Amino acid sequence: MFRKTQHNRVFQDLVDQIQDAIVDGRLKPGDKLPSQRELVDMFQTSRASIREALRVLEQKGLIEVKLGVSGGAIIKTAGTEPLTDGLMLLLQQQQVSLDHLTEFRESIEGDVAALASLRANSTDIEHLENLLARAGAILRESDRTPYDFIRMDIRLHIALAEIAGNPVFVAVTRMVHETILGLYDRFTFRRQAVLEENYRDLQSIVTAVKAGRSEKARELALDHVRRFNQHMKNEPQRPAPIRRGEAS
Repeated sequence: MFRKTQHNRVFQDLVDQIQDAIVDGRLKPGDKLPSQRELVDMFQTSRASIREALRVLEQKGLIEVKLGVSGGAIIKTAGTEPLTDGLMLLLQQQQVSLDHLTEFRESIEGDVAALASLRANSTDIEHLENLLARAGAILRESDRTPYDFIRMDIRLHIALAEIAGNPVFVAVTRMVHETILGLYDRFTFRRQAVLEENYRDLQSIVTAVKAGRSEKARELALDHVRRFNQHMKNEPQRPAPIRRGEAS
């Protein structure tokens, strides 16, 4: 599967070869790479170069390195974690603002809702209604937290993107909403009235999607994004650790 590395670019050649094998399907999610010792022999290079290449592949989200006797470098299913981490860092460094995030959401979420209303089948509608029911139940359960509701809210947004049928929309929607979930601890928008308003928004969007009213779904989604951003602006921020999104 692999060839001897070019000595003038050992590190990059290692990364490129393994990445190419993942992209073209020779290595599939769940497959385990050979041990570091075996990789050293295959690539005819140093263990240090192998470790550095594995580190970069892990940062890219292409592999997961597990420790222990049964551990090793495992090929991962492509995810949005590196994108989410990058966007979160831009927010923390104030290179991206909440207004930027809202403007971006407005540019895609109206289209996502509109497309979902045109492409949803009966199974899709049933899935949306189940997510909506679970979100409503969370609001009524005393032992559930606002964070639980926001996670369900985000799952419904991702479901709409999946129904729209464009994998780019799914990836971008997941990235943006995982970032929003990661911002949760910086804000105090946990008031019941705000959560119930969000829930009514979701009800209206699902109703429009179910009825196939694409422009109404677009309008409702845009209004939902704008008002959510206004709540984030109006709520006081508090210092708290940033947590990785858990939208899946």
